[in-house]
Amino acid sequence: MSRSLRRRIRRDDYRVTLNEDFEAVVTGCAEREETWINATIFDLYLQLHLAGVAHSIEVWQENRLAGGVYGVALGAAFFGESMFSAATDGSKIALAYLVDHLRGTGFQLFDTQFVTPHLVSLGAVEISRNAYHLRLRNALAGRADILSRAPGSAQDVIQRNTQTS
Repeated sequence: MSRSLRRRIRRDDYRVTLNEDFEAVVTGCAEREETWINATIFDLYLQLHLAGVAHSIEVWQENRLAGGVYGVALGAAFFGESMFSAATDGSKIALAYLVDHLRGTGFQLFDTQFVTPHLVSLGAVEISRNAYHLRLRNALAGRADILSRAPGSAQDVIQRNTQTS
């Protein structure tokens, strides 16, 4: 985790929740000039959420949604779909908490679709197609429970990400 993100998380002037406002996170992700999230896709993700398959991490500052990330959980695999920021570092904080939360709830694979320097700082690695298929097969056969605990504290997120980076 970058030093600046650690400092930002250490400030602890926000609140992080799980599935508190899934709909608002997807809406935030869709509110861009160019987006792949149309009304049909939005409705389908909402149905997945109501079925207990799609989940979101929300970052709140002063009772306003500052950022978030959402995705789909299958077995012990989590497929990150999109994230957004409405305030500085909102999506970065959400992603750091999500990585920590997935590790702590038994997930074996976090598919981010692509690798960025920020994702690498949180432990992402690019792997070959064959390695991905093997990890995917194992993760889909595994069991993880994203709802088994609440997101960790700021100190927990910093400490665990520092120890595993």
